[in-house]
Amino acid sequence: MNIKFSYTIIFSMAMFFSGALPGLSQNFWITNDNAAHNLVWEEKLERDIEFLSDSLCEGRATGTRGGSEAAFWIIRKFTKDRLLPIGGTYAKHVFAGHGTVGHNIVGFLPGSRKRPCDSYIIVGAHYDHLGILDGKMYPGADNNASGVAALLSLSDMFSAMKMAGRAYGKSLIFVAFDAKEMDMAGSEALWRMIENGDLSDPLTGMPITRDKIHAMVNIEQIGSSLAPLDSGREDYLIALGNSSLPESDRNLLHMCNLFYGTQLELTESYYGSEKFTDLFYRISDQNVFAENGIPAVFFTSGITLNTFKTYDTAGTLNLEVLRKRIILIYHWLEKMMK
Repeated sequence: MNIKFSYTIIFSMAMFFSGALPGLSQNFWITNDNAAHNLVWEEKLERDIEFLSDSLCEGRATGTRGGSEAAFWIIRKFTKDRLLPIGGTYAKHVFAGHGTVGHNIVGFLPGSRKRPCDSYIIVGAHYDHLGILDGKMYPGADNNASGVAALLSLSDMFSAMKMAGRAYGKSLIFVAFDAKEMDMAGSEALWRMIENGDLSDPLTGMPITRDKIHAMVNIEQIGSSLAPLDSGREDYLIALGNSSLPESDRNLLHMCNLFYGTQLELTESYYGSEKFTDLFYRISDQNVFAENGIPAVFFTSGITLNTFKTYDTAGTLNLEVLRKRIILIYHWLEKMMK
């Protein structure tokens, strides 16, 4: 009886909000997403994070052999998901200064092949880390193998839904950024590509200009439960920049969290501090987009005592909660792509 009542409340609230948001109908919310959910599971997330934080990748410093190992691995993942390269190649040069050259990895998923979309959402996560310093490797499992695992899971999910026949009103651009730890050179390089007209839709050949970018979504350090909010709950998610979205999109994250049963504790501030919210928002890869007027949302589980430490390993992460976070972001993105 209580379960039935709960679902009735959830459904009623979804219908209330859908009526309040232009163009949303009942079908906007009622979908069968088991196939997408089944593409992300804890063991798979663990394997991806362990690969990126393994000694083979040597801490993934920009311009190193280990960084290249990680880049090639991401390219293989994008290829498997049938993402389209832009300009004939997934890898885009990043000149990070001091003679260091890295590579952003960029893959394109069209919303529809029958009717090419003229609106885009960029989803990014940086894959570089500190590498080896003073003979010690910094594995960077949470920072940011967890974000890359989330990015690749979203690529898997949307690719599978497209293969199953879904079509969207916006296209997705997946970006694994390099050189975040070198003054965010990777995201700056991607923005220069946009400004210079060098980022083009592989279906139409037309430049993806700033006015066509609906939003930028950045995922960094999303795998931990070691820095909970005031309640102490492990299943939380920090989403900064939600208020920068068009007004019609601002309720979607909270509604998806309720309707699809992820039930995460959500906050749109960095632990309740306006000053630290502004500071933390400026030190990751969404910043250059926000500074140029692009709505940008930053998902994280916060800095922990393991951040930038040699013991930032896969075993310290909460994979059950990470899966829930990914599922929520998937539904939220899908609703924005209508």
